[in-house]
Amino acid sequence: MTRTDWQAMLRRTSFIELNARQRARALLDDGSARELCGPFDRIESPWLEPQGVVPQSDDGVVVMKGALDGDPAVVVAVEQAFQGGGIGEVSGVKMATALSLAARDTRAGTPTPAVLLLETGGVRLQEANLGLAAVAEVCSAILELRALQPVVGVIAGSLGCYGGMSIAAALCTRLIMTEEARLGLNGPEVIESEAGIEEFDASDHPLIWSLDGGRQRVGTGLADTLVLDDVTALRTAVIDAVRAGMPAEQRSRRIKELRAALEAVDPARPPEPAALADVWARAGAKGDGR
Repeated sequence: MTRTDWQAMLRRTSFIELNARQRARALLDDGSARELCGPFDRIESPWLEPQGVVPQSDDGVVVMKGALDGDPAVVVAVEQAFQGGGIGEVSGVKMATALSLAARDTRAGTPTPAVLLLETGGVRLQEANLGLAAVAEVCSAILELRALQPVVGVIAGSLGCYGGMSIAAALCTRLIMTEEARLGLNGPEVIESEAGIEEFDASDHPLIWSLDGGRQRVGTGLADTLVLDDVTALRTAVIDAVRAGMPAEQRSRRIKELRAALEAVDPARPPEPAALADVWARAGAKGDGR
């Protein structure tokens, strides 16, 4: 690595190391961010304290409204440090309501795209069915808004995006990931506990990232853009994704491509992770980054 490379690395500001509130502010234009339903409003889960869990006054989700490159936008950020980014009744409703209000503003003549910062293990186990219902509301709100304005998903940290929220990520107009990020329906620990270590060794970190990591997800067309862990790089990628507008067809509606991807893999002789992108590309299944 050259001296110039080292200097460039030192100039970066890590996005991963920021908390949810800092991440949301970092994406919006300087001085434009205004938090909605913030911690002083004390909109917190009523279900945690009876189970011996200390609640958080914003329930682990930050909603910021402001300007993105001069135009209105809303950013919803999940705080990974609270309950592993788990989504409960209140946090899910905050997300869904923010998306629905963006759709309302768009219909009223103020186009308002949304950015979802997804660092979450999925539904918060302490809230069970309430959390599942909340995730369903989030997915419904994404579908409502993405018909009008881009909904850009960002997965940056190593916690990743799993469970029901991975479905929400798949519904986003475009999905941005860092190399450190992970995306999957079931987490490695869940797979190992249910199917055994022979199926998935949750301690094998190279294996996990080779399957669920950002580079693999972008390479196989399940995400669109791979970026450095850098505030400026993330903000630029988000602005570019919003400016790209609406795709001709949402990824989640390209059913033939997704089916071709599944049919290209023989479960009895699965390809090595590094070869999966090529296998899917030959099957005509790889996304085009729209």
